[in-house]
Amino acid sequence: MSSSQRFTALDIFRGMTVCFMIIVNNQGSGAEPFAPLEHAAWHGFTPTDLVFPSFLFAVGNAMAFTMPKFQKMNQSAILGKIFKRTFLIFLIGYLLYWFPFVKLNEANEWVMKPVETTRMFGVLQRIALCYGAASLMIYYFSKRSVIVLSVVFLLGYWLLMYLGGDYTMMGSFQIKVDRWLIGEGHMYKGEGVPFDPEGFLSTFPSIVNVIIGYYAGVMLREKGKDYETLTKLLLGGAVLLAIAHCWNYSFPINKKLWTGSFTLYTCGIDLMLISLLVYVLDKTNYRKDWTYFFEVFGKNPLFIYLLSDFVPIMFNIFTDAKGRSYEEAINLDVFQKLTPGPFGSFFYSAALMLFCWFVGYWMDKKKVYVRV
Repeated sequence: MSSSQRFTALDIFRGMTVCFMIIVNNQGSGAEPFAPLEHAAWHGFTPTDLVFPSFLFAVGNAMAFTMPKFQKMNQSAILGKIFKRTFLIFLIGYLLYWFPFVKLNEANEWVMKPVETTRMFGVLQRIALCYGAASLMIYYFSKRSVIVLSVVFLLGYWLLMYLGGDYTMMGSFQIKVDRWLIGEGHMYKGEGVPFDPEGFLSTFPSIVNVIIGYYAGVMLREKGKDYETLTKLLLGGAVLLAIAHCWNYSFPINKKLWTGSFTLYTCGIDLMLISLLVYVLDKTNYRKDWTYFFEVFGKNPLFIYLLSDFVPIMFNIFTDAKGRSYEEAINLDVFQKLTPGPFGSFFYSAALMLFCWFVGYWMDKKKVYVRV
């Protein structure tokens, strides 16, 4: 498999993930979204739950093609690159939650938003920590040691969760650790209570999503696109799915706790998806005109993700003459009138996704690629 073909498949997989991430993260107000476009309420799984772990899997895929370049660098340069990227992505994620940095107080005066109530962990922060941890593990340890350490992460997390609490939101060991480590003020409150689905403790099993993505990428890089490689990826995915289903009986599949069964379940699906994608691209005569749409997202994933968060933030800051946020006004006056109900909610998110795509398309035509 040539370098360009490999990266095309990776760009498409990553682009699909970013595309659907924008859609599921930005469902319009005014109606309940379609059930598959919402996360599972607690235990269980929906297609939406696959999006974030697939991005981590794609991070691992990308590392498989970039880390060989480290062989030409000295250790200080390698560590500098890893820590710089980890820090910058984490910082960007934190600043995104703090943005727009100011708010109106009770006296209708603009004041700085307090740092002590800004969310500490989140999506980009988890991506940063998982990338940093996985990169250091792969750089310093043998493949066998990385696999052993990954198993320790999964089983160790299970043991801590079992001994330290239960598998409920408020009774889990995860929330106890986050309360002690970062405090309730820095935790996500979208569940109605301080609880962070991207908290500190559940970061450890999510590192395994990156690790498995990395070794899948290594297999594609070293073995190419032959049927044997694709068959091994498919079988590997099937094995992980079987283990996840068995583990589900004692450690339920749960995205918000990022249980070990959830890690294996999502990695199993991703292994099958990436092998199917490579097969369609390289082993069939199926028209590939559709692939460019997703490549646009895959070539500038970080910038487009930030844009998809920035636009809704701005929509919610400004209000119309009726005192409604622009987000609410657009949904109620446009999308809910044109297509009432869940279709209106979906078309709002689809419109935002297409806006981000056109920005990404312009950047690709101008050869502008944002990297950290």
